Amino acid sequence: MRYRQPKLAVDCIIRLRDRVVLIYRRNEPKGWALPGGFVNYGETVEEAVVREIREETGLELDNLQQFHVYSDPKRDPRWHCVSVVFTAEGRGEPRAGDDAGRIMLVELDRLDEVNLVFDHRQILEDYRGQCGANPDRR
Repeated sequence: MRYRQPKLAVDCIIRLRDRVVLIYRRNEPKGWALPGGFVNYGETVEEAVVREIREETGLELDNLQQFHVYSDPKRDPRWHCVSVVFTAEGRGEPRAGDDAGRIMLVELDRLDEVNLVFDHRQILEDYRGQCGANPDRR
């Protein structure tokens, strides 16, 4: 019997210059997304998010905090994928690398203008709602 299990991923809401960092995905599904990726075997989710952010954006992360876990089986059109989402302050100059074709810094109140993939619009709306209720969370 073959067991099917969800894939484990990490994503990060990176604040840089009062904006949020987004990447344009080189691979399907194409569109704008939070930077992140899959957790490697033997790696903690914290190690994975630091590695993925460095590979995709070149940024270092300060004040890394776990935000929420998103586990809807339909959140990724390719397969069932659970994502541990973090927040952090970005340090450095962003540059696209690895799976990221381009980088964009966007203000949270301009998200409607961006074609976001997966459930990343919902994640950012949840984040915006939480920040509005608690400005120190930023």
